[in-house]
Amino acid sequence: MAGTRPIDARGWTFEVEDATAQTPKWIPIAGLTQWSHSPGENEETAETTAFDSAGYYEQDVMQRGASLELEGQYRIDKTTKAQDPGQLYIDTVWAYRFGYDSRGRVRWRHDTQSKWAIWEATCTPGEQSGGNNDKTSWSVSFVRCGPATVSAVTP
Repeated sequence: MAGTRPIDARGWTFEVEDATAQTPKWIPIAGLTQWSHSPGENEETAETTAFDSAGYYEQDVMQRGASLELEGQYRIDKTTKAQDPGQLYIDTVWAYRFGYDSRGRVRWRHDTQSKWAIWEATCTPGEQSGGNNDKTSWSVSFVRCGPATVSAVTP
């Protein structure tokens, strides 16, 4: 289509909500080099094929799910040596919550968008690794719990 252009993958921003803050506080996650959104993750269907389906397969979707995976580099502040606040929150706070408390919120958007996509989700920190000439890796996986919501971007 004339006039349309693809968007840059680096234009996406990902943030987690600090559930320990007195007022809502979103923390950006720095150092990301790759992300993957799987809108069909955890989908479940029920087959509805019957004799009157005339030989054609039929199904109904019974459950929708989604996942989000973020990968990048383990980041620290050059002066304080403190880990990036977004990564630190995931690694030391969210990762150690269980049961009902294991859910938190994550949001993301592209810099061309005027709304955040927001999920209530669980998170699973990923492996950290590196080789002789590598930077240390960092990653996390989120699994959506319930429907996604949206919120306007405010300055």
